[in-house]
Amino acid sequence: MSRKIDAADKTKEIVFQVKDLAKTYKMGEVEVHALRGANMELYAGELVVLLGPSGSGKSTLLNILGGLDKATSGFVSYRGNDLTKASEQELTEYRRFHVGFVFQFYNLIPSLTALENVAVVTEIAKNPMKPEDALALVGLTERLDHFPAQLSGGEQQRVAIARAISKNPQVMLCDEPTGALDSQTGVVVLEALERVNRELGTATAIITHNVDIAAMADRVIHLSNGRISEVTANKVRKSPHDIQW
Repeated sequence: MSRKIDAADKTKEIVFQVKDLAKTYKMGEVEVHALRGANMELYAGELVVLLGPSGSGKSTLLNILGGLDKATSGFVSYRGNDLTKASEQELTEYRRFHVGFVFQFYNLIPSLTALENVAVVTEIAKNPMKPEDALALVGLTERLDHFPAQLSGGEQQRVAIARAISKNPQVMLCDEPTGALDSQTGVVVLEALERVNRELGTATAIITHNVDIAAMADRVIHLSNGRISEVTANKVRKSPHDIQW
């Protein structure tokens, strides 16, 4: 069961604030409006699902929040810092020290073990976890010395999650993290993300077009045609184990 958000819900610390955010891509003489004035907030410690069909603007919004892309117009701030005015160097440092990314494809280095893939990130982080601890958090203690080719798709995605959380980010941004997985394996990956959110208090945003996954979120942000059409809240978050699709 879900309910619409009202002003009384907005009592937590704001991690992201987005106002009138627009993004237009030019392809020759054609303009593609990926975002058309989006407005939203993301609060400390919450898990949010960004839900919508392909082309609704979900990935564009996530990329701007993560400092991977810049808006055409509008405003986005991270803990009061204006990302729309940040330099490339400032955005690089922001991505490196504050944000953990998880994508549909795992982007692991084939010649490195699971432990080594995570250690690559911890070596450049300011306050990293031990790689072993990050892998333990996603249930891979027994697979530390395995190479990506020796791991299943779900295990590789959990290594990618461990790599993202190993730098102790304030925010986790996940773009279709179960998109390349079957439902049973996808649930295991969602359980890992839910555990990170619950145990570390990391604000987490998960992009999906799968409406069933929305049940695990504190709030669901619905996107359509580059706009945020509705924001709803779940009174009770479902365990990923109880989600089927």
